[in-house]
Amino acid sequence: MEDLIRDWGYIALFAYSFGGGFVGLVFAGVLSYAGDLNLYISILVAGTANFLGDQFLFFLARKNKSYAKDMMSKYGRKIALAHIMMRKYGSLVVFIQKYIYGIKTLIPLAMGLTKYSAVKFTIFNVIATMLWGLVVGYASYTAGEYILSAADDFKYIGLGIIAVILLTVSYYFKKI
Repeated sequence: MEDLIRDWGYIALFAYSFGGGFVGLVFAGVLSYAGDLNLYISILVAGTANFLGDQFLFFLARKNKSYAKDMMSKYGRKIALAHIMMRKYGSLVVFIQKYIYGIKTLIPLAMGLTKYSAVKFTIFNVIATMLWGLVVGYASYTAGEYILSAADDFKYIGLGIIAVILLTVSYYFKKI
């Protein structure tokens, strides 16, 4: 199992982080603590994919407004929340959205539909992504000590339990 993680872990992390990445980076942090991945490479891979994903969504909405509106039409409540957050927090919403499951992909789309500066979005997205990668990566690495110390012999079962907990929590946040 460790060889599979070492061989494909960064590729899977990149693919997952392109569309979000929070849970993937948490797993990578814990696996880094376990010695299966490198924390710095994990943060770099997840951060790069996360940045590229947000840029892709922003420019998708900017260049193809009708397609983006069609994509977002089924998320009425979340779009309303995204617009409220954009009005309330302004450019800081680029930082905030990295940590909120369910609207993480909608904020770049919503901002791309507005006249928000693409250069300004890119600059804030770079800074927000670096901060997000460092905070989530190091926090999950530190938590890996506690998670794996409790389940040292069964580290993948422990990770599975954490995955179920994180997915359950994210499912309930998705309903909001």
